[in-house]
Amino acid sequence: MTKSLEPSETTQVEERAFLQWTPRGMKRGTADEINQDAELRPGHGDPMRLGPRSPQEAVELLRQGLPVSVFDELRDALDVSARTLAETTNIAMRTLARRKGEGRLHKDESERVLRICALLDRATEVLNGLAAARQWLKSPKRALGGHIPLEYADTEPGAREVEALLTRLEYGVFS
Repeated sequence: MTKSLEPSETTQVEERAFLQWTPRGMKRGTADEINQDAELRPGHGDPMRLGPRSPQEAVELLRQGLPVSVFDELRDALDVSARTLAETTNIAMRTLARRKGEGRLHKDESERVLRICALLDRATEVLNGLAAARQWLKSPKRALGGHIPLEYADTEPGAREVEALLTRLEYGVFS
């Protein structure tokens, strides 16, 4: 049985930070701030989504190279070390340090970071939340031969297989 609140009662609401893509990289904000911004920018407003909203936006972002801050935001969203994410995206730590000075990743590096963003988005959607997606991406899966999905996604074919596994989960197919 649920209790409805009387108008005079007050409740404490936990304020949560969300991430949102912008053409200049990731943006942090509360759900209200992100939703207000979404009204100004049609097609943007799902605060749980980390990747671009359309193929056209992805192409534009990749051509200019993603801001290095996107790597850091993805690392935070996944709750992994920079080294772990660098290994998954095949970016050497020294290269990453140089890119931080330059401000942007190269096109090929950006594609690999975006690939992991897309997987996190998909896992968040299928598993109904970021915490569940993080745990799933970092736990070994029998359907992947005992490999960890995040590590298995270090190649394009591996990432496609992880995405296929998520689709099977979404539709209840035994894997």
